[in-house]
Amino acid sequence: MVIIMDSKKIDRINELAKKQKTEGLTEEEKDEQAVLRREYIDSFKASLVSQLENTYILNPDGSRKKVTRKDENTNN
Repeated sequence: MVIIMDSKKIDRINELAKKQKTEGLTEEEKDEQAVLRREYIDSFKASLVSQLENTYILNPDGSRKKVTRKDENTNN
């Protein structure tokens, strides 16, 4: 299941980044920023994995091969 990050949280990440560049962040804001960034990265990775799990390679002969993780392939 892919959880897409709320746009309010993304807006908050951007607010904190802008504030960090202009005037600096308090310790609480730094902690909040770290938590939000981790959540964003985790959400992004989950979305990418979900896309790749539904990706197939179409061979010239018309057959399809499911994309697998590199460590799952025995030929690589």
